[in-house]
Amino acid sequence: MNDYVSGFWGYYVGGISLAGILWCVWLLWTQRAWLGKRPPNTAENTGHEWDGVAELNNPVPRWWTWMYLLMCIFGIGYLVLYPGLGSYGGYLQHTQAKEVQDALAAEAERVRPIYAKFGAMDVTEIAQDPDAMAIGQRLFLNTCAQCHGSDARGSTGFPNLANDDWQYGGDPETIVQTITYGRHGIMAPLGEVIDGATAVDIANYVRSLSGLAHDQLRAVRGERAFMETCVACHGADAKGNQLLGAPNLTDDVWIFGSSEAKIVEAIQNGRTNRMPAHEKILTPEQIKILAAWVWSRPDNPVPPVAQQ
Repeated sequence: MNDYVSGFWGYYVGGISLAGILWCVWLLWTQRAWLGKRPPNTAENTGHEWDGVAELNNPVPRWWTWMYLLMCIFGIGYLVLYPGLGSYGGYLQHTQAKEVQDALAAEAERVRPIYAKFGAMDVTEIAQDPDAMAIGQRLFLNTCAQCHGSDARGSTGFPNLANDDWQYGGDPETIVQTITYGRHGIMAPLGEVIDGATAVDIANYVRSLSGLAHDQLRAVRGERAFMETCVACHGADAKGNQLLGAPNLTDDVWIFGSSEAKIVEAIQNGRTNRMPAHEKILTPEQIKILAAWVWSRPDNPVPPVAQQ
């Protein structure tokens, strides 16, 4: 509760919290004479009656009064010790975020011995260790499967990690870098410079590069437009550029779909795709193990480690 955009809101919330407690105390204090003027288990008839049922003015039980007083005392004590008074963090400075951080730190310390032996190994060596691969699979299922699928084959908008098509490179070092720092892929929208008809021509040309059904006449026109507009990122051979994250357009591997409509949409509206960084989520050892597991998928044969 201490992340307000303005100091006013901290005072506002804190004031309401205190005002509620003080009002309860004031109410009980000002009514103390009335609360205790009649003996217990007595009631005053108000004179209101409906269908034979009389309305009584029962005195409040003493235990009820003391319960509210103790609740008010507890509330004040809680607000002194814990967050609740606007921007005031409480005497104990306890927050849920800090609790989570402490729990993560404790868990990291608990499992540190398990990962210690992998710290000095490189990714190719880790990929040969069955224990590391079992850990890597669990890390993937817990951290990556939500986007890339439990089989690592991705889905619309999320790359397939079980083939040999890599936008930024599939060597161990690059995979570690990708997991650690994330990626932010952007294809600029070209609708301002490429009209709809030309976009359809380029889409047919791109589909022809992967052997997909296409209009040959439009593909010829699309090749000329491609060479004028798209080669800067995808190259003259349309095989992409891993330094830029520009995908290969000749291998029939598609993240957002290969239909003419999807390609036209990408050309005119652009694409933005982001993979979050995991450097604050996973330890360096966990990232190496995860990278080794991804690198060693069944469709990515792992070369044997050279014997020393």
